[in-house]
Amino acid sequence: MSGQPQLFPNPEPALEERPVNQGEPAKRSAPVWLQRLSLFVLVLFCVYLGVLVMVLPWWTRIWDRNEFILARPWLAAVLHNGAVRGMISGLGLLDVWIGISEAVHYRDYRG
Repeated sequence: MSGQPQLFPNPEPALEERPVNQGEPAKRSAPVWLQRLSLFVLVLFCVYLGVLVMVLPWWTRIWDRNEFILARPWLAAVLHNGAVRGMISGLGLLDVWIGISEAVHYRDYRG
């Protein structure tokens, strides 16, 4: 007999059955009012940011006279292109869509 313990004591180990809810706290979801409040904040943030990103490239006082953009001519050449402005506005529209989609597909998790 060798001094090494047996590595695999049982060829087919039986499943251990644990009693339910002993020693472990039950998993709970957040209260419904907190879920709804977080949804409201998420939707408000998404819609606000989306409208801002959608409108900002076409607002000439902000976009065309921006000191950060004007200090970098290579960046100004790219950002003053209409297609780039359209892509940025599309990202804003996508953000608005995400916010509205979250509101439409909302479900309370009670448990």
